[in-house]
Amino acid sequence: MSAAKYGELGAFLRSRRERIRPDDVGFVTGPRRRVPGLRRDEVAQLAGASVDYYNELERGAGSQPSEQMLAALARALRLTCDERDYLFHLADRPVPSETGPAAHVHPGMLDLLARLPSTPAQVITDLHSTLVQNPLATALLGDHSGFHGKRASFIYRWFTDDQARHLYPEEDHDTQSRAFAADLRAAAATRSARDSETTSMIEELLANSREFATLWAEHDVAFRRNDRKRIIHPELGLLEVNCLHLFSEDHRQRLLWFTPVPGSGTAEAFDMLSVIGTQDLTDSRT
Repeated sequence: MSAAKYGELGAFLRSRRERIRPDDVGFVTGPRRRVPGLRRDEVAQLAGASVDYYNELERGAGSQPSEQMLAALARALRLTCDERDYLFHLADRPVPSETGPAAHVHPGMLDLLARLPSTPAQVITDLHSTLVQNPLATALLGDHSGFHGKRASFIYRWFTDDQARHLYPEEDHDTQSRAFAADLRAAAATRSARDSETTSMIEELLANSREFATLWAEHDVAFRRNDRKRIIHPELGLLEVNCLHLFSEDHRQRLLWFTPVPGSGTAEAFDMLSVIGTQDLTDSRT
């Protein structure tokens, strides 16, 4: 990156930060706030970056930000798609796929996610790659940020990695497999026939999972919309939840949020999620 682009990148980040109202992203405003919009430390918190690193970026210094960091900053600053593309241009990074794990999350989805602080919620792609999780979703389902490529898709991991199945009781696996296969077929139907991401994943699943090949041959088609699930939590045990889906207009993204099934005893366990947080929880569940 040139010094000029570093300077432009810092100025652009600062301008976007100053336009955001703190209460729009879940921060409480008070009489002592002296800056317009968000503070630098608040942007760093939202993006999962250190304050020192973000300060360097706004000063037009530091190292070239990675694609993952740029995607996190775009989400933290509620950038539009055009603004996100410009941010990647300033950082000399290629604009990521609209459907991969670094895809831009619709600002409206992020706003809704920010308004669900007491409910486990996350935004995923149509291929079930997690784009962003709130802390309670991480505590409930595990941290999905470490998966890349095809493995970012929970559907792909479900049919190729036995570890992913630890999330659900064994007696529920057949139901989940059928639902995932039908959902993938519905998602593929909304994409171009020349879409290589979906066709490549389907071809690989057909070649590597006899179960998937059997279910795919049944031609069931159905988006997952409102599910009742049983989730095995390593600390809290078996949880019964309702999982609700809110789709974007193009069906490429969906907001999932989880509520306890009334009368199941899960409501009391949910109260413990914020206490347990993510301590000692690993990706082995998913």
